[in-house]
Amino acid sequence: MVSIAIDGPAGAGKSTIAKHLAKKFGYIYVDTGALYRAIGLYAYEKGKNTASEQEVVPLLEEIEVKLAFVQGEQRVFLGERDVSQAIRQPEISMAASNVSAIPKVREFLFDLQRDIAKQNNVVMDGRDIGTVVLPDAQVKIFLTATPQDRARRRYEELIQKGHKVDYDQLLEEVIQRDYNDSNRAIAPLRQAKDATLLDTTNFTLEQAVQAMTELVEGKLKDVL
Repeated sequence: MVSIAIDGPAGAGKSTIAKHLAKKFGYIYVDTGALYRAIGLYAYEKGKNTASEQEVVPLLEEIEVKLAFVQGEQRVFLGERDVSQAIRQPEISMAASNVSAIPKVREFLFDLQRDIAKQNNVVMDGRDIGTVVLPDAQVKIFLTATPQDRARRRYEELIQKGHKVDYDQLLEEVIQRDYNDSNRAIAPLRQAKDATLLDTTNFTLEQAVQAMTELVEGKLKDVL
């Protein structure tokens, strides 16, 4: 099986570009961030402090999170409830970042992510895919862009969907999430030593997809 691991900070475009790659190569796309968002959503809806290990860890005994692939598209379920849209609410982003810093949460999701990669050719994105989850992935890419550029993209995306958002607040959240993800004690966000850096600051989506596609094609020629 072939694994393409894409890591990078929030808002770098990992999910969007990974979906394009998965479709092009006929691989399964695995958005690991969606799993953390699902746990963050569950804790948030239960009224828990998502940054508190003491409040979040006991919930893991009652959480059933799973991925389903419908016509090649990933759907996220909490029990029988499809939460694919609910986990994309702006307030769930920080909840996801908070719960992802909890070691027991990462352990809870670790086997699920690895099992998917063992059984399928995958394009998997997240924060620690190339460093922790799939350290032996044939292709590793670290995708990034400046915080300002990432906040702008998120702002335009939410405005287009009809949400009322403030750019300065989004930028502050991006910077805070970068700090949280890079400084957590377990599996912090960092570029794997054997990963290729791709900075898409000021790229259009089409330019970013093209750059990533060319990079992956070159890497796959070397490993296949």
